[in-house]
Amino acid sequence: MEKVWAVYYSATGNTDRTVNTVAGELAANLGLPLEQVSFTKPAEREKEYSFTGKDLVVVGTPTYAGKMPNKLLPDFQTKLHGNGALAVAVVTFGNRNYDNSLAELCGVLEGDGFHTVAAGAFVGCHAFTDELAYGRPGWSDEFEMKAFAKRIADKVKTLTDAPAPVQVPGDPDAPYYVPKGVDGQPAKFLKAKPKTNLSKCTNCGACARLCPMGAIDPENVANVPGTCIKCQRCIRKCTKGAKYFDDEAFLSHVKMLEQNFREPKENEVFL
Repeated sequence: MEKVWAVYYSATGNTDRTVNTVAGELAANLGLPLEQVSFTKPAEREKEYSFTGKDLVVVGTPTYAGKMPNKLLPDFQTKLHGNGALAVAVVTFGNRNYDNSLAELCGVLEGDGFHTVAAGAFVGCHAFTDELAYGRPGWSDEFEMKAFAKRIADKVKTLTDAPAPVQVPGDPDAPYYVPKGVDGQPAKFLKAKPKTNLSKCTNCGACARLCPMGAIDPENVANVPGTCIKCQRCIRKCTKGAKYFDDEAFLSHVKMLEQNFREPKENEVFL
């Protein structure tokens, strides 16, 4: 091994923190340099990365509807080339369930020429609401991330050949989770887009610059002509609190989550 990499898509920051905590601890334990690669903004996903058998790559993504974000999946499939590199698959989830996202990410990495040596699913505050897993990842989660990294480092040190793919629960070909409202019926908010409170907005343009899909018009941030994936980055990053969703189906789904998924979930790791 010559280098540890942290590669991540992170709209609200949870995956960034998780992946870099694991990768940073790995680098420290292995005595290797660390390089960070954000895969979040459109321009950041234009470059292709070719790794080698001398690299250990921690790749992370949040869970959207029980799987990897579907609009970003093609970038993970075509821009990262393993060429025999070892990989650690990491997903985050907002206290409901990671369902099939970890299995899907492992499958993508193995299909891209990586050898998955470990995998983990970690809880983070839900993007939609602070009522679910507020404050996570916290210090105890970080402790678990570092312990996970130390176990990976120990495993890597003993390898004499490419490892068998890490085994994780889930089906990478399973359908997406169907969000439901408080009435128990499917909540259809695919076309919902963030609104702007013009009395609060200063038109600073941060939301347009940070949008992972480039969906917001930088000349008029109240206009969202592009595809919105409901990642909540514009909501979370607006320092004036000017962005919000008012779609009834979306809000009903959020309320359902708050009513049914308050019980703290545990992180899960696989080696």
